Amino acid sequence: MNIDNSLKKLFSLHSFGIKLGLDNINCFLNEIGKPYQKLKMFHVAGSNGKGSTSAFLASILIESNYKVGLYTSPHFVRFNERITINGKEIPDEFIASFIDRYENLIDQFNLTFFEVTTAIAFRYFETQKVDYAVIETGLGGRLDATNVIRPLASIITSISLEHTHILGNTIEQISAEKAGIIKKGIPVFIGKLPPQAVGVIENKCSGSDSELFKITEYLNEKKNSFELYTDELELDDWNMPLKGDYQKYNAALASLVISKTLDESDSNIFERGIKNVVKNTRIQGRYEFYNKRPDIIFDSAHNPEGFRNFLDEFKKDIMKYSKKIVLFGAMRDKAVENMLSMLNKYFDEIHITSINYDRACTITELIEIADKLNIKVLAEHDPVALVRNFSKEDKNNVLVVLGSMYVLGELKSRLEYK
Repeated sequence: MNIDNSLKKLFSLHSFGIKLGLDNINCFLNEIGKPYQKLKMFHVAGSNGKGSTSAFLASILIESNYKVGLYTSPHFVRFNERITINGKEIPDEFIASFIDRYENLIDQFNLTFFEVTTAIAFRYFETQKVDYAVIETGLGGRLDATNVIRPLASIITSISLEHTHILGNTIEQISAEKAGIIKKGIPVFIGKLPPQAVGVIENKCSGSDSELFKITEYLNEKKNSFELYTDELELDDWNMPLKGDYQKYNAALASLVISKTLDESDSNIFERGIKNVVKNTRIQGRYEFYNKRPDIIFDSAHNPEGFRNFLDEFKKDIMKYSKKIVLFGAMRDKAVENMLSMLNKYFDEIHITSINYDRACTITELIEIADKLNIKVLAEHDPVALVRNFSKEDKNNVLVVLGSMYVLGELKSRLEYK
C-alpha cells in the first residue's frame, strides 16, 4: 500500500466519528505488542496551551541532547506533522507500512482515525528507540485513546468550557474528565486553573497518592517581570519566539515539569529549549506571522479562553494598524456566539469561512449566529484569495486568521499548494 492509499484509508476512519473509550484501542495495542509500555512519556491535557506546552517540553528535552518523540494534533498541512522525532516528521513509508500490516486488525476493532494515529505514534517511537516521548491528548483525558499510558508525569495546562456536549456542562465536570489522565503515584503538574478545577484535581491527586505541583506556587510575577523558582532551577530569561504572555506560562509549566521530574537544573538548557522551540518542534499557528507589512497573523485560538489570550496580546499593537480585519472559522461544538461577540469589539471587518468537515460550522450557520447578535459579517467562499490579495494592500493594515486549527490548516495547505 502506498502513502496515498494509506492516508485515504486512515482518513476514511473519520466516518466512525469520536468514540470515547479505551476498550478498542487497548485490544488493538495488545495485539501489536503494547509498544507504549517501552516508552518514557509525558502526558499533556488541557483546554488551551497543551500543544505549546508539549512543544516546550520536547524542545527542552532536545536541548538536553535526548532523542524526543512528540505526538500532537491536529495537523496543519501534512498528516506527518502529528508525529515527529527531534522535529523531523514520521516518514511516509512507516505510515504506509503500518496501515498495510494492520489493516485487518484496524477493521476488526473498528478503530477511529485518532486511535490508529495514536497507535502509529507509539509504534514509531518504540521502533526508533526515543529517550522520551511527549504525548498530547486529543479530547478530554479520561477516555482519550492516549490514556492507556503510564507516564512519568501528567500535565494539565488549562481548563475552560469546551466540548460541553461530550465532556460536561460545568468546569467541575470538564475538570474530572481532564483529571482522568492522573495515574496512581504519578506526579501531576497544573497551569493556572479556575479554583473549581483545582479543587477537583486536588481531590483526584489525594485519592491517587499523586504529588501535585501548581505552577502558581513557583512563579514570582511583577509588573514587568516573570520568574520561575524551584529547588532545582531559577529562570527569568524568557527569550520567547512565541508571542503572548500566556506562552510564558506554558514555557514555565514545561520547565517546572522537567526540573522536578528529571531533576534538571542547568538554566542554559531551559533557556535554549524555550528560545529554540520553533526550530526544534516546527510548532505553527501560535500568533504566527504569515506575512509582514501588511501583517497577516495566524492563530489557532478556538475557544473563549484562547480568544482572550490572543486579544490581550493583540491589543498591545492594535493602535499601529489603520484597518483591522479578521477571518474566522470554527467548529460547531465551540462557543461561537461568545467568540464572535469578542471579535466585534476589536475588528473593523469580520470575514467568515468554513471547510468541508462534519464538525465545522458552515458559513450559513455562522451568518445566522451573527444576525442573531446583530453583527455584520462577510462570507468568504475563497479565503485563499482574501489572504493573497491582502498581502498587496496597505502596509499599515492587519489581517488575523483566527479559529479552528482545522480551518487554519486547510487554508495553509491551499496557500502552499495552490
